[in-house]
Amino acid sequence: MTPTSSAPFLTVTDLSVRYGAVEAVHGLSLEVERGSITVLLGANGAGKSSTLAALTGIAPAKGGLQFDGLSLTGMMPEEIVRHGIALCPEGRRVFPSLSVADNLHLGGAAHVKGDALAARIEAELDRFPILRERFHQRAGLLSGGEQQMLAIARALMSAPRLLLLDEPSLGLAPKVVDQVFDLVLSLRDQGITILLVEQNAERALDIANRGYVLQSGRLVLSGSGAELAGSDLIRQAYLAG
Repeated sequence: MTPTSSAPFLTVTDLSVRYGAVEAVHGLSLEVERGSITVLLGANGAGKSSTLAALTGIAPAKGGLQFDGLSLTGMMPEEIVRHGIALCPEGRRVFPSLSVADNLHLGGAAHVKGDALAARIEAELDRFPILRERFHQRAGLLSGGEQQMLAIARALMSAPRLLLLDEPSLGLAPKVVDQVFDLVLSLRDQGITILLVEQNAERALDIANRGYVLQSGRLVLSGSGAELAGSDLIRQAYLAG
């Protein structure tokens, strides 16, 4: 499936993210088309997670952030979520002492109540049948793959139009990695725009409409998924061997 429109859904212009004396992102500009999968590649410390944190209002940032014609600059994180952006963070970060049910409830309770909240939970249980089986178990007792599914389901509880996925395949068994990438494609086909940070460059570029490569907080390469997969930089850095 191709993007539904060539007009940018998200536009990032001259973005900088600084933590004290350390500038994690410098002068980054990128676009994400509605209905697309866009991937951010780069080594650890390249600024990928900081970019996602800036988009969700978590990290201090300067520059232009436009989402569906709306400026995100200066917005609080809860406002950004209400406008349709959700983050599934690196490392899953589920609440281990709470049940699967409570984790899902927390993902949606700030946005809907009562029957509407129950309907969203039911929709995620349909999407992730294993979570229905584990519904009353503590999240800390789930496997890594099950926790990743819960983290994604929790992010989807806010009904985002743009889903930010930070390293969703990290540390997972190959079979579960396949499930994660199938899920990303399924979400895109259901109309959710995806901005994906992923170390598995080969798999990410295989499903990406467009990609951007960061080094030391700066953009060094961009292009379609196919163009990046064929570039010497990507082959040397990610696809060798």
